[in-house]
Amino acid sequence: MGIRTATATLAVVAATSAQAFQEPAPETVRVTSRGVVVATPADHAPQQSAPVVELAICLDTSGSMSGLIETAKQRLWAVVNDLALAEPTPQLRVALLTFGNDGHEEADGWVRVHTGFTTDLDLVSQELFSLSTNGGTELVGRVMDSALGKLAWTDTPHALKLMVVAGNESADQDQVVRFHDASAAAIARDIMVSSIYCGGDADAEAPGWKQVALLADGYFAVLDHNAAPLAIETPFDGRLGELSTALNGTYLPYGELGAVACENQWTQDANAASLNGAVVAQRAATKAGKLYQTSHWDLVDACKQEGFELASVKEEDLPEAMRTMTPEERAAHVVKMGEERVRLQAEVSGLTEKRDAFVLEKRREAGLEQGDEFDRAIREALRARAEAKGLRFQDPQPSAEATADEDDGLTQLTEEGKRRAAAGTLGSKGDFRNEQPEVVEQP
Repeated sequence: MGIRTATATLAVVAATSAQAFQEPAPETVRVTSRGVVVATPADHAPQQSAPVVELAICLDTSGSMSGLIETAKQRLWAVVNDLALAEPTPQLRVALLTFGNDGHEEADGWVRVHTGFTTDLDLVSQELFSLSTNGGTELVGRVMDSALGKLAWTDTPHALKLMVVAGNESADQDQVVRFHDASAAAIARDIMVSSIYCGGDADAEAPGWKQVALLADGYFAVLDHNAAPLAIETPFDGRLGELSTALNGTYLPYGELGAVACENQWTQDANAASLNGAVVAQRAATKAGKLYQTSHWDLVDACKQEGFELASVKEEDLPEAMRTMTPEERAAHVVKMGEERVRLQAEVSGLTEKRDAFVLEKRREAGLEQGDEFDRAIREALRARAEAKGLRFQDPQPSAEATADEDDGLTQLTEEGKRRAAAGTLGSKGDFRNEQPEVVEQP
């Protein structure tokens, strides 16, 4: 079955609402807002050998929230890469919910679960890029209640669990489930709640959103959702994009999900490229990192899993090029692709280290804090509890090589960028006042 055919097969499956999450789906099936796809038990039950980080992202998709959706698209890979700095390396499980959208079911409080907890980051990106706005009533308490009741949160004692709720209007519109009660219920289950108010610090609604976080030991942030995220493009980005594409060639899709997931990998590369070079570079770093899990559809990663036997994969479930190989040739081919992937990942990691240090230094020069408010709301909350959960974070530091002068081919902030930073119009609240992402390009 070709990739396009496999996608078409899944596309005809009826999309389901959040009601599908009232009862746990079988371990071999994942239900998303776009249909049904095969999943692995790992998506539903965390591996006990690794620390677990669970992140439920709840986004307001009412009529005025297109800017919030764009921010989430741009910051997803930055959030993942920051979590990858944790030691020991955790298993990351992400869920996506939306609320305040007239396209959702009124009986569900206009809340939809787009994907339950999953390690498939490409699926999360796919769902983010499928979002659209549509009027609606924003019921913060209801989306929090849905996240608590419809997601399969782990009971692992040392898991780090965070719900992030982002939106505007009053946080107290829901008279059925008050956010006060939802926040209390969350922290009682050791689930922190961070809130992001899309508006201004002085808005009348801001204090209510702050309470959402304070009642659940989370982090509160204010985001100008109508402003574009800052994107600093560097000379490293082009090569990182090339390496990201080259990495795709080392994946060996197998099984019912393989062709669809492989195509989606390419699709999410294209989605990143549709934004800017900085997002492409961040996604490349994710694909080279330990949080990018593909063992449910890729033979190279699957063969690293305890109990997986390459010989047990049916011939028709193998990549077409491997079907005529002998068992020995198949094993050797998997090893070869694995070695090539390691080589490419090493180059990505080296360039990413230089890129991160360079960007960090330029942000410091401009008086900007690390990251934007969207990912800071996640980072600050997780790090506040990291040590108690057995996790340590090692932040990247600028190096002499990465902060070399312009003659070494490194991007500098434009004079206009420096002027706006000094004037306070390029600040930590994302106040960039642009229709399109502000890209700092090479002179």
